[in-house]
Amino acid sequence: MKKRYEGKTKDVYELEDGNFLLKFKDDVTGEDGVFDPGANTVGLTIEGAGRAGLKVTTLFFEKLKERNIPTHYIASDLENTTMTVVPATVFGEGLEVICRYRAVGSFLRRYGKYAEEGQALDSFVEVTLKDDERGDPPISKDALEMLGILTSEEYETLKKLTIDISEVVKEELAKKDIELYDIKLEFGRDKAGDILLIDEISGGNMRAYRKGEYIEPLELEKILTAE
Repeated sequence: MKKRYEGKTKDVYELEDGNFLLKFKDDVTGEDGVFDPGANTVGLTIEGAGRAGLKVTTLFFEKLKERNIPTHYIASDLENTTMTVVPATVFGEGLEVICRYRAVGSFLRRYGKYAEEGQALDSFVEVTLKDDERGDPPISKDALEMLGILTSEEYETLKKLTIDISEVVKEELAKKDIELYDIKLEFGRDKAGDILLIDEISGGNMRAYRKGEYIEPLELEKILTAE
């Protein structure tokens, strides 16, 4: 097993059979000790966050599998906080795709002149470059194509998958009387060139609220995985 990449919230290892192993860590994104799923730096460490993230990720990836939505997921090992996945290549040096149902976070910081905090949004999808140095800047469909990062057809596939996946998550949260405000997803191409969801779906990459109160990632995990 060879370590291929050390990320903010997980490390990636290559297995002998060609698949990959993701090791979930207790680090979460944020700034000045405050959790923020939209941040591009590690802001704090929360004990148990890695296992909680994997547990919720497994729950949602299994739901997506039932609906034949393509992901890189093969299996997970909660005891060792690892997930086995198929290999996939990212677009350019990586993209983050956000689906927004409420005006909060970076959306509000950018468009606050026109938007009110918490304003309802209609499954608004935006793409940002994974570029810490430049603060993960948003990028348009035309720019993505002109820069050779993805084609116009791939963008439409990416957008549709983002909405479909976000709706699955939204529906599951609603069963627990929880509202999804926004969620951040990542995608890649498999060996055949098909687009599939990669990385994770956990409390660490979404904002979820109950009766207007934000739910911390570990609390969200407890709620979602309670028997």
